[in-house]
Formats: sequence, C-alpha cells, structure tokens
Amino acid sequence: MDDIRFAVLGTGGIGRRTLEVSQHKDGLTAVAACDRNGVAIDHDGLDVDELLETTEGNIASGPQSSPDQLSGGEPRDSGLDGASDSTPATPTDDFASDGGAAAVEGGGGGVKQHGEQAGIVASEQGDPTETPIDDIIAESDAIDAVLLALPNLEHDFIPRVAERFAEADYEGVMVDVLKRSRVIGMLDNREEKLKESGITFVCGAGATPGFLTGAAALAAQSFVEVEEVEIWWGVGLKSGYEDNRGTVREDIAHLDGYDIETAREMSEDEIEALIDEHDGVLEFHDMEHADDVLLERAGICDAEDVHVGGVLDVRSDEKPTTTTVSVTGTTFDGETGTNTFELDDATSMEANVNGPALGYLKAGVRNNRAGHYGVFGPADLMPGF
Repeated sequence: MDDIRFAVLGTGGIGRRTLEVSQHKDGLTAVAACDRNGVAIDHDGLDVDELLETTEGNIASGPQSSPDQLSGGEPRDSGLDGASDSTPATPTDDFASDGGAAAVEGGGGGVKQHGEQAGIVASEQGDPTETPIDDIIAESDAIDAVLLALPNLEHDFIPRVAERFAEADYEGVMVDVLKRSRVIGMLDNREEKLKESGITFVCGAGATPGFLTGAAALAAQSFVEVEEVEIWWGVGLKSGYEDNRGTVREDIAHLDGYDIETAREMSEDEIEALIDEHDGVLEFHDMEHADDVLLERAGICDAEDVHVGGVLDVRSDEKPTTTTVSVTGTTFDGETGTNTFELDDATSMEANVNGPALGYLKAGVRNNRAGHYGVFGPADLMPGF
C-alpha cells in the first residue's frame, strides 16, 4: 500500500496520541491537524514532535464554546433524544462540550489554555483560523484519511462533520472512535450521501467499540448462534481527572441515576465531588455503547444481547480490572461454550484506542481504494459471521 496521508481533527488526548502513535506505524504520514483555534497543514508531513512539544499543557479549549466553532458553522441542536438529529438549529453556549476537540480521552476542559496562543497556534507550524475544519476540507484532495477526535456529548456533531466533507465531494476515509449507539443511526442516515461522495466511513474504531468489537466478531466464529456478548473494561487514567475532563464527563452519563443531560449540566465542582464520593473509582453497568449496534449490524447477535460495563480509576496508573470480551454461543454440534479474549493489563488506554484506530484507518483506505464506500463498523471489517 502506498503511503497514507492523514489528518487529525481535534488535538486533545485522542488526537495527540494518534499523532504520536502514527510515528511508530509504517506507511502513515500526518499532514494536517486542527483544534478550535488553529490549523497546521504540511503535505510533506508535519513535524509531529514539535507540534506535540509546543502544545503540551497548552490545549485550545474553553467551557463557553460550542464544538461548531471548529467548523465555523452555526451551533445546532445536538439530537440527544436519540430519535432524530434533524431538529431545527438552536443556539448552544454550554459547558457540555467540555473543551471541544480537546475534550476526548485526555483533553482539557477549560483549564489548559493560554490566551491567544492556545493549542496548535502555539506551534511554529500552526496558523490561527476561525474555520479549522473548513481549512482542512479545502486541502482534502491531498488527504487520504481523516481521523475525527471530536467530542461525543454533542452527538450529532461527528455525523454533521462527515456530511460537510461529503458536501465538499471528499473522496477518502473518515474514522471516528465514538462511543454511543445512537450515533450509528445518524451516520446511516447519511450513508447515501457519503457513498455518492466516495467516502469510506469507519465508525467506532477505538478500543470499545472498535478493538473489542473486532475481538467479539472473531470469537463468534466458533459458534453457529451467539447467545451473549459481555464486554468488561478497566481503565486507569495516568494523568488523572484534570487532564481527562471530557471523557470522564461523558462516562458519567452512563452511571446509574445519571444520563446525558445531567452529565452535560454538572459543574466541575459537582463532578469532582462525585469522584471523591467514589474514591476516584467509577463503575459502570449496561452502558449505551455502540458495540451493541455494531455487532448487530454485522449479523453476530441482537443488540440486546450485548452488555458493556467497566471500571474507571481516575487516580491510579494501574487498571482497576482486566479488560475482557466473553462470547457465549452454540457450536455446530450442539455444544454451548464461551470464548474469552483478554487484554494485557500493561496495555494503556492510549495504546488500545489509538493503535486500533490507526489500524482501522489503514483497513478503511484499502477498502476505499477498492471502491467500497459507505458506513462500516469495526466488525464489518472482520471475518463475516
């Protein structure tokens, strides 16, 4: 495969680690990156080390900003009711986006910013802009793939960004690491437009969904019928809550007694009090993770038979529990068994999110160059069930 030129939208935790990990992968060249304040583009390849070094602890974020500022578009309703994302546009100026592009898996939440030089514009490669996504789209003819490291609490934001690329006739790959089941339908609603443009969109391509969804798809091959899939994850955040505000806020929405709206409206003091109440360890059950929809669309099992939960420790480097995938089913000779896949405790969240994301990005490029366009889940790129 020829060298893949890719862009990263959002330089919080996911975006930064993607750029870092890409240097250890053959055939990948980062040529563009953006946050809400600026953009860096070099078709010969970004100086990733300089970009990461100059923006360390200097992330462009702000609690009073809507993620639509990334694209220069008008804020819209986020479609959080799960029924539709086509409700009329309404102004949003809330804390829910928690740092916008910097908020996902390790980004700042209104703390790590340094005036006019926040984020990418602090780099010698960065240029200030009010329309960073539009600036990337303008250069997209020379970009093979785009990784979306954008906030998930504005649930229709990623689908709308994909639509903007399609409207600009982008022909290439888009990959995200979203974690909500309802977003898959929003992408499916845009599939024809993506196909017409020539876009191969790989959704939910991080750890879970993504890595573990693919593991479940492989484990299912032993069976003629899958009865249940259980995903149980453990994450220890090396840098603590302050550096991971966005992902912690998003995960809180999965706790018993909480939902998306309550998580969006919580103040920082309320979140820190909740963390203190649980001694820094949050446990989740029956999460609305996209693994269920993605496994169902691959024909492996019904979404209702997929159960996702886990434990998040925001005060320790160590994983609080081992991450496992268990697939229970019936074999062709009538036996019932359970295949279990286990991640080593030494592998970090960053490794298990960004390594697979770049792997799925490569798989997306192979499919795109073969003329396969539309919306694909991680299990769709595994052996068929």
